[in-house]
Amino acid sequence: MQVTVVIRKFQPRLRSYVKILNAKNLVIVAVDQWVFERDAQDGFLGEAVAGMLVFPYIAIEGREYAQSQELTLKRRLVLELLQNFVQEFPEFSDHIHIEPEYFMHEVMLNRVRVFPPLAFCTSKFMRGQPENTTSVLKGYLQVIEQLKNEKKILFSENYVKISKEFISQNNSKTRLLNITRNAQRSVFTSIFETFPQLLNFLSQSTEALLKHQRPLLKTRLDETRHFVDPLKFVFVPTAKGLVSLAERVSMEAYARKILLRGEKGVVEFKPMGGVLNDVYLLKVSSAEGEKQVLVKRFKDWSGFKWFPLSLWSFGARAFSVLGRSRLEKECAISEILRNEGINVPRVLHISHKERLVFMEFVEGENLTNAIKRVATSNRSASDRELAVISRVGSIMAQVHALNVALGDTKPENVIISPEGTIYLLDFEQASRGGDKSWDIAEFLYFSGHYLPPLSNDRKAQSVAEAFIQGYLAGGGDAKVVRNAGAPKYTRVFSVFTMPSIILAMSNACKKTNELR
Repeated sequence: MQVTVVIRKFQPRLRSYVKILNAKNLVIVAVDQWVFERDAQDGFLGEAVAGMLVFPYIAIEGREYAQSQELTLKRRLVLELLQNFVQEFPEFSDHIHIEPEYFMHEVMLNRVRVFPPLAFCTSKFMRGQPENTTSVLKGYLQVIEQLKNEKKILFSENYVKISKEFISQNNSKTRLLNITRNAQRSVFTSIFETFPQLLNFLSQSTEALLKHQRPLLKTRLDETRHFVDPLKFVFVPTAKGLVSLAERVSMEAYARKILLRGEKGVVEFKPMGGVLNDVYLLKVSSAEGEKQVLVKRFKDWSGFKWFPLSLWSFGARAFSVLGRSRLEKECAISEILRNEGINVPRVLHISHKERLVFMEFVEGENLTNAIKRVATSNRSASDRELAVISRVGSIMAQVHALNVALGDTKPENVIISPEGTIYLLDFEQASRGGDKSWDIAEFLYFSGHYLPPLSNDRKAQSVAEAFIQGYLAGGGDAKVVRNAGAPKYTRVFSVFTMPSIILAMSNACKKTNELR
């Protein structure tokens, strides 16, 4: 048990006492009012003294004062957690849905991670059997209402969502990422060097608590893994509804539980290729028929995979390497485009823990075949294929108008359904505000790769002109097209495409004004 006494103009600033009362440890902390308030407002001592306000407490005296400091502390901690979301999910932060309980459990669990002995006295609360949940959550609800009035957050069907204004203020790439990651640990380290009295307090408290708990240590060292996962209160949208970030489902479990709904059936996994990712076609067959779902597993790219890419695109394009980051981009950009009427495969489910994305399987032909036919077909057939390429250019202009760059625009990432609908695929390198000229350069110069080496340059020029005309007709920026013809981009694709074809396409980009 701990008693904290806040004293105005207390000297020394901080002192602790460990007593035995009725065979129980009693830790008394006396702290100066200024120090206590700075700890609540700014984390002056890493919440070493004010941190008790995030747990259930009884105010014997000064109830209103304790509540005001509790709100000050919780407000700062909530803002830091929101900043973490913005920086860890830069493409998806405005789509995240948060239940207020998340803040309560995440803050408490952070303190247990830093000071494990707290697990013993908070395990009942943290395991989802709280006796004082209402009193602890009340402060967070009050803070959330304040932040709503300040337009830092908004409510959507009782979920907290981060406002675009807050995101724009906290997405600077020069900021330290993940503000609260290991914050307490680093703060404690500096405190130990600066405040010997606090070190003495913690060592005494820990020694007394561990001595009392020693018989239980061997069986209870891993208490935290039994606590409520705070991410169960955080959700991301899919075409089938919200999915918790705590969701952990394998491909087999998804097939049995969701596709077959517990009924008997045959489950097949067919690898779909891919050098940098694991992609599977998940197929289930039952009495109700057959269902197909595409599954992507996002692994971190190893040095072996990453090094050739970095060499290939050096100076022109930086790739996202971490699996978690690429998964976020895939889901976030897909959701943005789908909501804006762009045809993309629907994201059906996300297993964030397993780094799996389950998405709609789109039947159809990828655009590479249409490009190949341009070189071999008669004029009328070639014109039909060029018309499709022009439509792709128009769609890309619509995407760019949303301030989204796709990042990986190879023709095989465009599917034409049997009905003629054009779908865009693969958004794991996409971003808001990215390099739009790269999108155009990659599409054109990779398209040139599928033209026969001995085909005349006129074919390459006609493909480029069809795409550019569609792009401009769709509202695309001519400057973005002209930039795609720069050596910065052409040299990157010289590994894949004949120089004469690249030159023809590059010249078409530079002459964009003539194609209006």
